[in-house]
Amino acid sequence: MGIKMKFRPCIDIHNGKVKQIVGGSLKDKGNQAAENFVARQDAAFFARLYKKKGLAGGHIILLNSSESEYYEETKRQALEALREYPGGMQAGGGICPSNAEEFLKAGASHVIVTSYVFKDGKLHYDRLKNLAGAVGKERLVLDLSCRKKGEDYYIVTDRWQKYTDVKLDKNTIEELSAYCDEFLVHAVDVEGKAQGIEEKLAALLGDQCKIPATYAGGVHNFRDLEILKKLGKGKIDVTIGSALDLFGGDMKFEEVCALCGREQR
Repeated sequence: MGIKMKFRPCIDIHNGKVKQIVGGSLKDKGNQAAENFVARQDAAFFARLYKKKGLAGGHIILLNSSESEYYEETKRQALEALREYPGGMQAGGGICPSNAEEFLKAGASHVIVTSYVFKDGKLHYDRLKNLAGAVGKERLVLDLSCRKKGEDYYIVTDRWQKYTDVKLDKNTIEELSAYCDEFLVHAVDVEGKAQGIEEKLAALLGDQCKIPATYAGGVHNFRDLEILKKLGKGKIDVTIGSALDLFGGDMKFEEVCALCGREQR
């Protein structure tokens, strides 16, 4: 059978539209982002497509902050997509104990959290425990999106602009695994650039993860998928954004589905 790697689809919503952006370019001021692709279809369209293809465990990300004038429209699109595919997708973007239940009730299988837990450059275990207690470990995904500093990777927050003091290593992965069901890891330096994956990061996840993890960032051809599959040792799934033909890229959605398969975890 070989090593399995599941394709986890994504729906990124910014200013009320499904988009693919360059990872580190997002700014709350002026609701700006460097755009790779803006879809004509709404978020619900993509949710229906993923449901039809049997692709479970993907993620819907709200890219506007709650203070944004576009937030309500972005949120409306996210909730509609969740209702189209109940139990089939995860939801992230500004999730905290006060709003997590709304997304779960709308159909999210899990909520994805970064900034509520990693705040002001630090990991707040009290917040993590509070959230895990509120939604349940089995419905919580921790976003460990990171950037390189020297030879190591550090978790970043606040639209991926701010480094925390939390290094992504064996100890961090092991500790955080006790509080969540899965990890979502964006390699921010290559996110949205479709120029190749962060192999060192993928290898770290493949070596150390004991729970499911989804890698995002830089996938731009089928060779990248093969490398990721090998480095991930069957522990890493993959999401593809700008390189996918659904979002203006060259990688055919149908071929990705066929290669990665649709086996359930």
